[in-house]
Amino acid sequence: MTKQTAPTPPLAVHDLTLDISTPQGKVRILEDVAFEVRPGEIVGIVGESGSGKSMTALSVLRILPAGARIVGGRIEFEGVDLATLSSGRMRRIRGRRIAMVFQDHMTTLDPVISIGAQIEEAYRIHHPRVPRAKAREKMVETLELVGVPDAADRSKQYPHQWSGGMRQRAVIAMALINDPDLIIADEPTTALDVTIQAEILAVLRELRDRRSLAIMLITHDMGVIADMADRIVVMKEGKVVEMAEAHALFSSPEHPYTRKLLDAVPQPSDATPERGRVEEAEPAALQVSDLVVEYHRSWRRQGVRAVDGVSFSVPAGQVLGLVGESGSGKSTIGKAIVGLAPITAGSIRVGDVELKALRGGQARAARERFGMVFQDPASSLNPRMTIGECIAEPLVAHRRTMSRTARHARVVELLEQVQLPAAWTTRFPHELSGGQRQRVGIARALALDPELLIADEPTSALDVSVQAAVLEVFQDLQQRLGFSCLFISHDLAVVELLSENVVVLQQGQIVEEGNARSVLNDPQTEYARRLVDAAPFPDPARQRARHVTRITNV
Repeated sequence: MTKQTAPTPPLAVHDLTLDISTPQGKVRILEDVAFEVRPGEIVGIVGESGSGKSMTALSVLRILPAGARIVGGRIEFEGVDLATLSSGRMRRIRGRRIAMVFQDHMTTLDPVISIGAQIEEAYRIHHPRVPRAKAREKMVETLELVGVPDAADRSKQYPHQWSGGMRQRAVIAMALINDPDLIIADEPTTALDVTIQAEILAVLRELRDRRSLAIMLITHDMGVIADMADRIVVMKEGKVVEMAEAHALFSSPEHPYTRKLLDAVPQPSDATPERGRVEEAEPAALQVSDLVVEYHRSWRRQGVRAVDGVSFSVPAGQVLGLVGESGSGKSTIGKAIVGLAPITAGSIRVGDVELKALRGGQARAARERFGMVFQDPASSLNPRMTIGECIAEPLVAHRRTMSRTARHARVVELLEQVQLPAAWTTRFPHELSGGQRQRVGIARALALDPELLIADEPTSALDVSVQAAVLEVFQDLQQRLGFSCLFISHDLAVVELLSENVVVLQQGQIVEEGNARSVLNDPQTEYARRLVDAAPFPDPARQRARHVTRITNV
């Protein structure tokens, strides 16, 4: 009887060690990293920012940053050590046999070249003798494979004409067009709302099943890992600290760091509470009544209505969650409140002040009553200003008689409130981590002691443990300072954790509202149910039993 042997895994990493040269000397980025990805298997790579997840992926593809060098170990792809291949042989594998789906679809795609032309180019690089008509046929076929409707016509469009979810499908199509054996997906759903995320994950899962693809999935979202991964590799400070089957790792993690990651995940409630209305405090900190926001373009007579007759209130001292898909009007409402979007009709009152009617000095004075925390801390802080100058900016604009000494004291006080050292006033944003920069953003928003805080997706780009730390700071400040908050997010677990009430938006209109726990655990409308069902649950057994409803219209 012939003994059957297991097939060679497409990828086997053995004791990978990586150094990078810095002005201060060599720094070890990866040390003795070892794992494998088998045919038809999804292996999840998790860990905090800086743990080495992305550097591991870049090492496999040999697209390391300047100064980085593999100093030990092997990266075997179907038995061939990629670390020792010549550049020419590596180019024939990269994109052809091993493809990568990058995190940011906007920077992956060229804004001045049509979607179809970019995907065709990825194919023709590896098939230079194929006729252009055949390459186009292959491109259209691949776009159809990832669920793009009217692929032949839509391929002629440019990236800005596609939604976020559709652009990510295009990036996946670009990775698939050469029929690779291994796909590396680096944070493929970060900052996408839950329904679009569910679509992208369904595409990857279906392709794995249909083509027996090996997938290496890098993400900080433990719900996505629970939904997708067969096995999980946990990395910390460039080392693998634990590796296990998904169910075993979630049910009984062995390493303290793994337990720390899982404990940091906001847990959706299991119980279905009795539905009931939460009594609102009087007066409301924010009252939005019949709000309409339209964007007009000179070549169109009719404007685009982004918000259509929305009414809600934020009780004093409470947090109201605002949820919905991309394009539902969430961020537009936040921008309208702080004066960054036009108010076509309706009313916005902060306390007893009607914002729409204010002009000049009155408008400036009213803006002292609210602050805003933006989604991306890196782009919302001026890179040429120190942390102290960034936080002091509202004080300079609105407290012109305040002395420099008093401003500095206030900045130090704010840094201490967000649990950052006072000595960091002289640092620049690039010297801080993402979570630390977001704490600076919160400190700046609180500089004027606002009655109301607008938080627009403040934790969507943070890894799970950093998110937990930022949310802990936010909750502590909200309870101590008593400010009201409109919290805009696509993360339903975070909204349930922070908010007393929630408003669900669809295409600029409210479809459901009420007690946050009630709405998010027992939604009464079809749209709200689809949102809740699309949110991945951080438990592999529960997640796979849910039979998540997928929304097919992007």
